[in-house]
Amino acid sequence: MSIMSNNSVRTHKFLQLALLLAAPVAFNAVADEKHSSAVDVSKLPPAATKTGVTYATDIKPLFDTTCVKCHGAERPKAGLRLNSLEGALKGTKEGKVIEPGNSAKSPLLTSIAHLPGDEDGWMPPKNNKAKIAPLTKDQVGLVRAWVEQGAK
Repeated sequence: MSIMSNNSVRTHKFLQLALLLAAPVAFNAVADEKHSSAVDVSKLPPAATKTGVTYATDIKPLFDTTCVKCHGAERPKAGLRLNSLEGALKGTKEGKVIEPGNSAKSPLLTSIAHLPGDEDGWMPPKNNKAKIAPLTKDQVGLVRAWVEQGAK
């Protein structure tokens, strides 16, 4: 049995804390790299021209008819709740899915746009049991405009 000195114990605890703090940053960097390299965001539908797009008036009704079936208050898949602005901005267990002001860096947009290269991340999935149709290009454009305008 080895006995660590007080300095060794402090150093060990410091390193543990540093690793715990660095893990989310490293995960997000890997997720961002995967997101940006796998998907051609230039293929996103253009943002809608409507100004003043808000979650309450424009996005929530859209999400309520599609996304909330799986990403609502009861057992939200991947921990993502789209039934509230707070839930949408919080994201999943793995991190944010909306980057206010930057739709190209918002995984939610590439998922709902069904872009090539991200088939595993398509929402709704291709063969979803609930038979939910993918959003139209106009609907994706509205979500994109909302994100670009600050996701308010």
